[in-house]
Amino acid sequence: MKSYLAPLGSKADKDTVRRHNLSLVLRAVRDEGESGEATRAGVSARVGLTRAAVSSLVEQLLDSGFVTESGKTFSGQAGRPGTALKVARTGPAGLGVEINIDYVSVCVVDLAGTGRVRQTEHLDNRGAPPEEVLARAAGIAARTLDSAREQDLSPVGTALALPGLVSGGSVRQAPNLGWNQVAAEEMFARALAGLRPGTAALPVRSENEANLAALAELWFGGLDTVRSFLYLTGEIGVGGALVLDGELLRGAHGFAGEIGHVVVDPEGPECRCGSRGCLEQYAGQSALLRAAGIDEAAGGAAGVMELERRAQAGDPVTLAAVADAGRMLGQVLSGAVNLFDPDAVVLGGIYRGLMPWLSPPADEELTGRVVSGLWSRGGGRLRASSVAGDAARGAAALVVQDVLADPVAYAGPAAADV
Repeated sequence: MKSYLAPLGSKADKDTVRRHNLSLVLRAVRDEGESGEATRAGVSARVGLTRAAVSSLVEQLLDSGFVTESGKTFSGQAGRPGTALKVARTGPAGLGVEINIDYVSVCVVDLAGTGRVRQTEHLDNRGAPPEEVLARAAGIAARTLDSAREQDLSPVGTALALPGLVSGGSVRQAPNLGWNQVAAEEMFARALAGLRPGTAALPVRSENEANLAALAELWFGGLDTVRSFLYLTGEIGVGGALVLDGELLRGAHGFAGEIGHVVVDPEGPECRCGSRGCLEQYAGQSALLRAAGIDEAAGGAAGVMELERRAQAGDPVTLAAVADAGRMLGQVLSGAVNLFDPDAVVLGGIYRGLMPWLSPPADEELTGRVVSGLWSRGGGRLRASSVAGDAARGAAALVVQDVLADPVAYAGPAAADV
């Protein structure tokens, strides 16, 4: 973190410090509010600023609409009672849009990280022109924005969660969508502005969907003290992300985590990425449905529900298909665990519902292959993702993180004077 202990020789320096301190206080109000009630005194103790400085910053956040206060709160200690502070449930928010192979999900998250609006449509996006897919997503986003405004929420930015190699606002490659060098941010922004002219200035950013799902798991999931984990999401493709000490590992070019294209059999089935025998050809949604004898044409979500139903009923073909996928997952995951030594491996997407049958063979492979000997079958290091850990929510929360990092940049003109 940048140090602000140097002598302040200009107004610009002072403005920078005040903006930084506004962010500290706003984050403290949010964090304190998660575990109880935040007060000026509590925030002061948390961030290490004087009570007078915190009070001044809180007043600015109140005037800007980022924070609200309610009645008196009593700490049981001597002194005057304080007023309870909370981040506002109206005003600035984040819009997250997940575009996957067989669905689009849109989510609005408020400053507290609470999902306030959600719309999901199951669509077959395979083979469709990128402009058409992004226009569909923009239409769902526009309706979601209308619902958000009914709750007095004003999204200040959009983040796209995309299944592929994402860099510089474009999708370099998304094999299961058939996309190559697609200017996704530009296309989406243009489509949304065409539907809602007032959104023309709404900034759009993009990120790999597995990365955003992993961040959602970190921020909202049930990981407790776990700060280093490997996240794997099973959809039609298999995506991965690695979080180390609470930070997403992106790699030199932003493409880290493509575990679905780790080759498990060089002579195996041809993959859409151009290689052969990739993990997703054995453990992806399509591969699992085929191995279980379930017709994919029935629809992705319906097929997965049928897969789970047959597994619960003890269908031997389905159980064998899931067990084989679990073994393949365990073999590939063991290599990643040996390389990065995470505290846990978290399985999301379709794997979450299949954990009772998928995890035993995967856990067995990990136990036998992790060289440290620290992995033990049933030891709790292989776990299902939480319901909260999804890419659309992670995308929306990414926008909120920008607001928390610099609230002045998202305040009205009257509140921007620091």
